[in-house]
Parts: sequence; structure tokens; C-alpha cells
Amino acid sequence: MNSDTPSSSAGGGGTGSADTTGARRNSKRPKYSRFTQQELPACKPILTPKWVISAFLLVSVVFIPIGVVSLFASRDVVEIVDRYDSECIPADARNNKVGFIQSSQVKTCNRTLRVPKHMKKPIYVYYQLDNFYQNHRRYVKSRSDQQLRSPGNEDDTSACKPEDNANGMPIVPCGLVAWSLFNDTYDFTHNNQQLAVNKREISWKSDRDRKFGKKVYPKNFQNGTLIGGARLDPLKPLSEQEDLIVWMRTAALPTFRKLYGKIETDLQAGDVISVTLENNYNTYSFDGKKKLVLSTTSWLGGKNDFLGIAYLTVGGLCFFLAMVFIIIYLVKPRQLGDPSYLSWNRNPGSH
Repeated sequence: MNSDTPSSSAGGGGTGSADTTGARRNSKRPKYSRFTQQELPACKPILTPKWVISAFLLVSVVFIPIGVVSLFASRDVVEIVDRYDSECIPADARNNKVGFIQSSQVKTCNRTLRVPKHMKKPIYVYYQLDNFYQNHRRYVKSRSDQQLRSPGNEDDTSACKPEDNANGMPIVPCGLVAWSLFNDTYDFTHNNQQLAVNKREISWKSDRDRKFGKKVYPKNFQNGTLIGGARLDPLKPLSEQEDLIVWMRTAALPTFRKLYGKIETDLQAGDVISVTLENNYNTYSFDGKKKLVLSTTSWLGGKNDFLGIAYLTVGGLCFFLAMVFIIIYLVKPRQLGDPSYLSWNRNPGSH
């Protein structure tokens, strides 16, 4: 009996050991490591009232001055905006604006602008279009960047439909974007003297150097049955046709401005500017709007109050929350727990 007992125990122990080894081998439990168990050294801040209040106050102290400075910079920008699409239609044609704009009638229009404040040169001239979706997928894709860069890709018009070919020959530049080039023109007069508009370097230098070839010339452009917009000079390479380059950098929003040129003369408060414009571009088919914009710039860019208001809003909200937390902390304080009882402080990395 006694001699058999140890042998039974040994046999049972051997079986149990084998079962344990097999269970470990078949287990899907990952091998322990400090990385998989997220036990590497890390910053684990405890958000006490003092820390939270200090963080909110720090954000408000930084954001509020930035917002004030940005808002003042935007307010220093002098801007003149003149909507002319409705006023430049003759009274007898206002019931059929599309018919008028598509006709061969003279579309010259005279506008008068008054300078509200001193405008330092350079004064940027923009045209603004509303309700024009340059970000439409088919419109954006209707172009050939290879054709714009190299004269050897003149026939690469597969993506340009419906403005890919005319009279059996490829169009250069092809596509709806180039075809719809803005074609209103502006002439400015001040004190009976012509104000010159500088139209050089109004586009991005990277676009002129890399996207539009110096040996690519317009061919067969606007020769179809339906004319979309402005014509191009066939004797100038695309890299020098800056109105086209500006237009073909498509806008992300339906309301956008594009640079027309720069006036290199200071204008004084109260000056009167006479504008003679050609109202050629058809925005009446889609209820669009056209505006002429004259604007100066600041170190922050053009007139845009949003950035300053956004900084002031965030800074003011953080200051308000900091004050609320201070009042709560002083009026009804709450006893904090002992951080030594936190799991990562009590027994770090033990298994």
C-alpha cells in the first residue's frame, strides 16, 4: 500500500505537469512585455483644480493678445467692394440678362468709386465671383496638366471633354477650366489720368515655372461654336499668360476672389476713381454675382476678421472657464485623494 502510494502520486503529478504545459502552449495570451501592457515610462498628469485653472489662464493670456493684434491688423486694411453685374445691364434688357450678355451689343459700363481712407501702394485689384462652383468634380478634372507643361503633349486631351477638340484639331489649353476664363476688363482713371494696372507677377511663381510651359502656345482656343470666356494671345507662351494661370488655380468655395492686377500708386481719402469696365462674363445663367474689389494688405494679408475673432473667442471662453473653476474651488472646495493610491504609483510593473 505504502509503496504504491508514492508511485500513484508521481504518476498523477506527471500528468498534471503535462496538462499545465499543454494549456500554456495552446493559450492565446500574449507574452508579457512592458510595451504591450502599456507600462513604459510615461507622463501621467493628475488634473487638479490648480493645474486646470492654470492651463485655462495660460491659453487666455496667449490667445487674447493675438486676437486683438490680428483684429487691428485686419481693420487697418482698406477695401472697396463694388457689385456691378446688375447695374451694368441696360434697363430695357434687365428682363433678359442672359440674352443681353450673349449678344454682340456693346457692354461698356462706367462706375465711380470713392476712396474712404488713405490707401498705400500696392493696391490689389480683384474680381469676385459668387455662386460659381469651380470645385465641381467634372469641372476640376476637365484639364490636361501634361499639355500645359510640354508642347510634345499637345494631343493629350483625353480628360478635357467636352472642350478637347474643335474643327478636328486639339485645343491648347483644353478643358472647361481654361474655356471659362474670366473676360471682364477694367480701366481706372484718377484726376483725368489713367491709373496703370500692373498685371505682372500676379500668379504664383511655382505655377509659372513648373505648371505652364515656356514653349507651349495657345492653339485653336475659343474656336468652337460656343465661346466660354476670354481669348488668349497666340504669340505668348502660357507661362506669360498670367490671367490664365491665376484662373486655373481653382477655388475651393463658391465665393472667391482672384487677382486681376496691382495699382502702384497711393490713393488719398476722398479721391474719386472712375472705372470703365467691359461686362462680358456670363454669370446670369446661374444667378451669380460679380464684384470689383480694391484692397490694401497688412502683415497678416487681406481683410479678414475671422482669425482675430476666433482667437478672442477661444481666449475669452478659456478665461471665463478659469474664473468659474476658481469660484467653485474657493466656494465649495473638494478634498483631493491621495495620488499614492493610483495603480501606477502603488505597484508599477509587478506581475
